[in-house]
Amino acid sequence: MQLRRLAPLVPLLALLAAPACALAAGAFDAEQATRAWLDTIPHEAKLRSDAYYEGGYWLQLVDLVFALLVAWLLLRGGLSARLRNNAERLTRYKPLQSMAYAAQYLILVTLLSLPLNAYEGYWREHAYNMSNQTLADWALDQLKGLFVSILFMAPAVAAVWGAIRRAPKTWWLWGSAIATGFLMIGMVLGPVFIAPLFNDYKPLSDPKVRSEILSLARANQVPATEVYEFDASRQTKRISANVSGFMGTERISLNDNLLKRTSPAEIRAVMGHEIGHYALNHVYKHLLTFTVLTIIGFALARWAMERLIARHGGTWGLRGSGDVAALPVLVAIFAVLGFIGTPITNTVIRTAEFEADLYGLNAAREPDGFAQAAVRLAEYRKMEPAAWEEFLFYDHPSGRTRIRTAMQWKAEHLADQPAGR
Repeated sequence: MQLRRLAPLVPLLALLAAPACALAAGAFDAEQATRAWLDTIPHEAKLRSDAYYEGGYWLQLVDLVFALLVAWLLLRGGLSARLRNNAERLTRYKPLQSMAYAAQYLILVTLLSLPLNAYEGYWREHAYNMSNQTLADWALDQLKGLFVSILFMAPAVAAVWGAIRRAPKTWWLWGSAIATGFLMIGMVLGPVFIAPLFNDYKPLSDPKVRSEILSLARANQVPATEVYEFDASRQTKRISANVSGFMGTERISLNDNLLKRTSPAEIRAVMGHEIGHYALNHVYKHLLTFTVLTIIGFALARWAMERLIARHGGTWGLRGSGDVAALPVLVAIFAVLGFIGTPITNTVIRTAEFEADLYGLNAAREPDGFAQAAVRLAEYRKMEPAAWEEFLFYDHPSGRTRIRTAMQWKAEHLADQPAGR
């Protein structure tokens, strides 16, 4: 009976013992410390998170096949052409026709995708105990997402097809500029107008945590005077935080799971990482990188779209590339390009995340807090993937990589560590 009562304390005792194990032999061993942290994860929990994350590999392929199937259904059945005809009956003004088509397209694709989205975003999340959301709340978030998509995509489609009609040879350049422009608009408006549609944001209520975060922000030149918390726990069990915004809309936010489930050291470590993204100008670097990738993507899309429409356009009821009913063709091409380019985009993002990890360790100086936060992510991330898995599927460093980085930092800064940290 006494042993049974102590059983819930075993994971906690293992967690507290992890750093000490690495010091047992005298000199701090970063590799041994990393293994000690990883060994705090129960075997069953590890198997569960591995299965969850590895399932995501296959879902990427499923999503691609489904996107191509939807495009084929819209084109082969002439449904896309009928949506265009509906839009033309509403107005003679081409941009409004394109916007009306885009709205119909998004509504229809959302309905067709509903079973797969429900499985991925609701049923599967509940099966792995990652979601707190009711089906009604999930459906409401889907409706909000559809509204935001129409708000952004309808004018974007009108702008791109206006460019196709006016500059049939160089529209891919204009399309790239339009896509980048709308991305920037989303980055500016996201923290202030879009994110609050899905969660309630309020100033952080804990004065001590707020003071520590703002001090960390000031020390790293982040122009923030307030810290916000948001109620992500009504949707998920995941911990998260961010320094989001662009061109004057910067905002420091952390979710209530992070506040309720983690220690002060973990919060400092996580916020050091997020502040690192801002201090290292990752927003601007990503914007530049993805602009280049977008230009390449639109150039390839023009080449492929012209050939597909020349060969199948008559069967699909299309009048040429300038026909907005060709949108499913463009979407299908970008789905393929996105799938093929996943290792590239993952590497770009993963590299930035590793840089932010290093910055956060130097800014917050909480290697154990960082390692402990990484262990918590084992709830839904495979901690020790093979090298090829990390390259192909990971847009963040693996848990093992992150803990090893933190322990190496600790090994090099042992003399600087305050007592008790």
